[in-house]
Amino acid sequence: MKYISAIIFAIAIVVAAWFLGESYVSRANPDGVISVTGSGSENFTSDLIVWEGSFSRMNPNLEQAYNDLNSDKETVKDYLIDKGIKEENIIFTSVQTSEQRENQYQNGNYVGSIFQGYLLTQNVKIEATEVEMVEEVSREITELLNKGVQFNSTPPRYYYTKIADLKLEMISKATEDARLRAERIAQNSGGSLGELKNANMGVFQITGQNSGEDFSWSGVYNTADKRKTASITMRLDYEIE
Repeated sequence: MKYISAIIFAIAIVVAAWFLGESYVSRANPDGVISVTGSGSENFTSDLIVWEGSFSRMNPNLEQAYNDLNSDKETVKDYLIDKGIKEENIIFTSVQTSEQRENQYQNGNYVGSIFQGYLLTQNVKIEATEVEMVEEVSREITELLNKGVQFNSTPPRYYYTKIADLKLEMISKATEDARLRAERIAQNSGGSLGELKNANMGVFQITGQNSGEDFSWSGVYNTADKRKTASITMRLDYEIE
């Protein structure tokens, strides 16, 4: 009886494995179903610009260094406002302070350092929808050198405030493109398109126009170019009748 029970149990395992395998194959390769991928893209121009820069002062006297930096801050602020940037769009960060020391060596060996002064640095960020105006200011900011301000500028970053609406539009375009592909395949096979069984959205990509950027599986969000291209893919599974 023990041997008979063992044989019956082994047969049951084999039969169950066979049914599971058949079920998996059936799900992976369903009869009468086609899968198509559609794409949608749209060119657009950024409507928000973020531009940052920094200025610094160094002095052995900490109080004097701060007073000099605060004077530079007012000069930077007045300059930006004179150029047309609204005061509420100008954001100054807190002051960063660090000691500057010069290393000393004798016969190639380090023997200590000499205090040079306090270096105080402050960042400023401009975030505005007047993209062209801020672009122009970022190119002319070296004029502050003539006012005695050592200003370091970073390249502007460009964003789009209606990205959610744009994404919905891209999904609609990609879905329509996939449906048309599915209809053509069904017609060529002598059938007709049935109901939609499944829909999966691909990665939403934003690249610079004519930038030659590569797409990424994790998505690309270009901030370096003012003019961009948005794209997305949709994978649809349809029944064939």
